[in-house]
Amino acid sequence: MQRLKINGEQVAVDVQGAESLAAVLRERVGLTGTKIACERGECGACTVLVDGRATMSCIQPAALVDGEVETIEGLAEEIRDLREEFADRGAFQCGFCTPGQLVRATALLREEAGRAGLDPEVVRHQMSGNICRCTGYQAIVAAVVEVAERRAGVGV
Repeated sequence: MQRLKINGEQVAVDVQGAESLAAVLRERVGLTGTKIACERGECGACTVLVDGRATMSCIQPAALVDGEVETIEGLAEEIRDLREEFADRGAFQCGFCTPGQLVRATALLREEAGRAGLDPEVVRHQMSGNICRCTGYQAIVAAVVEVAERRAGVGV
């Protein structure tokens, strides 16, 4: 049994060998918001935060996790404004990549907290590990920039 801190709670989990964090979250803990797609750390659908850092959970062995894991479910209240901005701008269509996009954006917004004028190129670069096959990224970038400005108090 391994003890993991997930969304603020200690959870005892039976981790099997080199089982990925994504598989443990979905199959053992029941947190299915973390998606599994490429299983190679290339698409970002499985993004979670480990000690605040965006992590591709499909390639992260759960047995090696030593820190707090935050999933899309655990971030629900913090990202309410970001989810609404994604919806308002049409920043998702099929929705499969959306949890990973929102988690990655949360890491970026935390890092840039309080700074006005977030450069869209910085957002594009920071979000580049998360693939969306539907939207073309413009709406995603615009949503993140808008939320950063709103959180910094610009134009309020």
